[in-house]
Amino acid sequence: MTDSRSWQLLALAVLIGGLIYLLAPVLTPFAVAALLAWLGDPLVDRLERRRVSRGLAVALVFAAMASVVALAIVALVPLLERQIARLIEKLPQGVAWANGVILPWIETNTGMEVSRFDPGRMIDIVEAHWRQAGGIASTILGKVTSSGLAIVGFIGTVALLPVVTFYFMRDWDKMVESVRQLLPRHVEPTASRLARESDAVLGAFIRGQLAVMVALGMFYSIGLWLVGVDLALLIGMIAGLVSFVPYLGVIVGGGMALIAAAIQFQDLVHPLMVLGVFVLGQMLEGFVLTPKIVGDSVGLHPVAVIFAILAGGTLFGFLGVLLALPVAAVGMVLLREAHRRYLASELYGAPASGADALATPAPATQEQGTRIEAGPLGLAATENSTPAAGDTR
Repeated sequence: MTDSRSWQLLALAVLIGGLIYLLAPVLTPFAVAALLAWLGDPLVDRLERRRVSRGLAVALVFAAMASVVALAIVALVPLLERQIARLIEKLPQGVAWANGVILPWIETNTGMEVSRFDPGRMIDIVEAHWRQAGGIASTILGKVTSSGLAIVGFIGTVALLPVVTFYFMRDWDKMVESVRQLLPRHVEPTASRLARESDAVLGAFIRGQLAVMVALGMFYSIGLWLVGVDLALLIGMIAGLVSFVPYLGVIVGGGMALIAAAIQFQDLVHPLMVLGVFVLGQMLEGFVLTPKIVGDSVGLHPVAVIFAILAGGTLFGFLGVLLALPVAAVGMVLLREAHRRYLASELYGAPASGADALATPAPATQEQGTRIEAGPLGLAATENSTPAAGDTR
């Protein structure tokens, strides 16, 4: 790669990053729609292989996804609202217990003077806001409708999301092919291979992690219900949802459940039982769910996932959180490719020349149907290159 081309690529990357940063609020619904379309595209392709037209397949998958979301909202929102109302009812008892037991224990054992909670003021504030809101839905709408611009933005996003999702899902294969056709011909074979690897890594992680989240949410909810915790469903669902970030579900859900059990029962037995539920949940996730559903070969390390989500949220807000895992998956695939090329390079001390080593794939690579060719950047294929047996590209 020449110096001028390197600077051109760097300028292009900076330009794209700047545009994403400036247009993050506008791009968010499109990113969500693209994610939903990407999740539904394999089902659409499977229906097409069964001789169902693309339009009908998209309509069926779109209707199924919309039905699942609607059923989840109808079933879960009233239950969660009742759980929150029960939490507000238990709050005076919890505050009194903290003032009478926890804070004196802290003062006795640490020598620190801790100010007491004012339960009357806390309860008045919470109950006043809860009555004014009228429930979860009213609370959300109250936040959204605080200004005319927010109303327009919210309505536009809600109306735009299903429309864009439908069209993305319908034209997904065409858009992917259009991008592939725009790639420079000397990098297209390797870029397509890396894109397929990135899609496989991200697909295995996202779809598997969603299944793990649902399974953990159900496990924690049922476990806490068996212990007798009143807020079992609320805490279990929160723990399952935030388990998308590794170990966060145990930390957040376990902490909430321990506090709820301590306030409700005011003994040591039930908090220990709650602790046992989350220990079993962590073991279930680490030894059964993640290896069986997500798979150990995905390659997205928990630390990489945490860093990607935090960095994306810091740089680009909610859009950055949505883009964090795709970027992390692509980065992981590129790191593997760079590692493979380094091991085959003269810098590492490979016996053959770097070009020869890269031009001859390893047997395992040939079995997978991938082709690695040398040229500019070590990525190019000559026009006279003969495809390997079984290569369909």
